[in-house]
Amino acid sequence: MRLKFLLRPGWLGLIGLVVVFSSLCFTLLAPWQFGRNDEAQARNNAISESFHATPKPLAEVLPAGQAPDQRTEWTKVLLHGQYLPNGETLAWQRTVQGEPAFEVLTPFRLDDGTTVLVDRGYIRPVNGTQAPDFAATPTGDVTLTARVRVDEHDSKQRPLFDHDGHRWAYAVNAQAVSDGIGIPLRPGYFMLAEGQPGVLDALPLPQLESGPYFSYALQWITFGIMAILAIGYLVYSELRPESRPPWLDATAEDDESDTPAEDGAPTPTGGRGKGGRRRRMSVAEAIAADERREAAERAGAPTHENEPTRQG
Repeated sequence: MRLKFLLRPGWLGLIGLVVVFSSLCFTLLAPWQFGRNDEAQARNNAISESFHATPKPLAEVLPAGQAPDQRTEWTKVLLHGQYLPNGETLAWQRTVQGEPAFEVLTPFRLDDGTTVLVDRGYIRPVNGTQAPDFAATPTGDVTLTARVRVDEHDSKQRPLFDHDGHRWAYAVNAQAVSDGIGIPLRPGYFMLAEGQPGVLDALPLPQLESGPYFSYALQWITFGIMAILAIGYLVYSELRPESRPPWLDATAEDDESDTPAEDGAPTPTGGRGKGGRRRRMSVAEAIAADERREAAERAGAPTHENEPTRQG
């Protein structure tokens, strides 16, 4: 059976590796990148629509304290109530337009008695890690237009801390801020648009680009196909000895000189076939020749290596 060589441990390991790698490419890595591309497209569409969309009441977008998600993020909403400056917190170690910044987070009490976290924008640090003086929030009832944002997450879940006379948070997360200031806050936060009461330097919107995710997905699919084609080519090369890579020729040439003639004597021509051309051997033939040589040595029979070279 010509395909029997595929049952060798080396071939089984190689085939198993290709199967696992290609399966990961097709079922995990490529779909993951396609998913990230879909998320980027959905975000871009939501931001584009928010440019010209009319702000909606918060209860219509996020009823009964519902947390924001991918479908509602970036939606423009109307907030009516008053700021609670006693719970103001700064977001630590931010980057805005490529430069260090702090974001100013202030609780905002709505008319229905619930409280949300409002991101008033950013300020630039002074003296490295100090916050400059910035405008206070307006007093009394105000109406704000803001964009819905999903909470950030700090992988270490670090609590708020005090520094330079301010309260600081490692991530813009309503629950983390709520735990630090003792005021219940609805999930998510709300980013003020330009020109709103209490806004500082409004945060810029992300650039509308899809990123490299789609091309990465295609690359993983290509890698999976290439791995399958590579193992197919190796099998094809094994089945056609004349098409084998050059590194196998040396083994074949060494072993062919040991091939006995019909009378059991070494081939006088040193393993060359008709016309003096050296016949190439497959890997299976080379292994068989080695086994015959070892068997002869164990039996004490002389091998051609100890015999004088016959003259034509």
